[in-house]
Amino acid sequence: MRMRRITWAGRMGTKRAFLSGASLALSIGIGVAGAIHRSEAVEAALRAYTEGQYPKAVQILQAASASEPQNSEIYLLLAKSYYEMQDFERASNSAEKAVAIDPKNSFNHEWLGRASGERADRAGWFAAIGLAKKARKEFATAVELDERNFSAMQALIEFDCSAPGIVGGGEDKAAKEIEKIASLDAAEGHYAHGNCRRQKKDYATADAEFTKALESNPMSVDLVYDIGDYAMKRDQAERLAAVVEAGEKLSPNDPRGAFYEAVAAILKGEQLSGAENTIRHYIDKVPRRNVYPSPAMGHYWLGRLRERQNELQQAMAEYETALKLEPKNRYASEALKRVKKH
Repeated sequence: MRMRRITWAGRMGTKRAFLSGASLALSIGIGVAGAIHRSEAVEAALRAYTEGQYPKAVQILQAASASEPQNSEIYLLLAKSYYEMQDFERASNSAEKAVAIDPKNSFNHEWLGRASGERADRAGWFAAIGLAKKARKEFATAVELDERNFSAMQALIEFDCSAPGIVGGGEDKAAKEIEKIASLDAAEGHYAHGNCRRQKKDYATADAEFTKALESNPMSVDLVYDIGDYAMKRDQAERLAAVVEAGEKLSPNDPRGAFYEAVAAILKGEQLSGAENTIRHYIDKVPRRNVYPSPAMGHYWLGRLRERQNELQQAMAEYETALKLEPKNRYASEALKRVKKH
């Protein structure tokens, strides 16, 4: 989460609290006939969500919410769908409804915190302060309700590590929270410490902690692949290999594994044809997710591949495509400037 002008460095990358289709469906309903009807609607919405068809998921869920106005799970999935669409105000409103219906649900508070944080990034100064404070309050509430909601605890730690005191942040708070999460799960603890240090640009410590996290049998594939994101952006081919190995053990079909493996191949200059095919398939076929490498990063790495092959015109074209998709992508911007100097 990067808030304009107040500014902290965190990326809120630990978005790891998605309910499975089975658990969400089983948690719904009173009465057999109604449960069957509601399960069908939610399962259809989950399928659309999983396939990256977020507007379709929203449409299904809005219809379901009209007949089930007190079903908090529907509003939580609505919040997540709007979040993926980057409609953070509607995400926040949906999460508020989920919290109002079920204030004891840790995930409801976590996602209200995430939506509030994203709104803070885009708000004016005074509004941003209030929204940032709200984000922290919701993360803290989520953790109070469930100390093993590690994605909420990681979000709280990242906030406290990188946010200024004016909105409730502070490294002293983060240090205590890191100690707590480490006592519950070693991999989560090392990740939290490393993530905090990367916010402070202490990359040597971040490297060491992320290595320990991967060696501590992490149970979260999103934790593993957030380390992959870090390694990708720092050109760390060997770490990417370790990330892919750990990630594929946890979720063999997660498309991030193939993507990061292709990036590692480009960095090493190996199997470039296969790497190109993998990344083009990723760009064309993989649903958009906020926790996945963006299509723009795919084009950036195709540009890096072309540079390695000394095909500079093609490299420039890939970097330009990346910037059309993400005008503020600094990796593509810096690469395009570099190539133009040749």
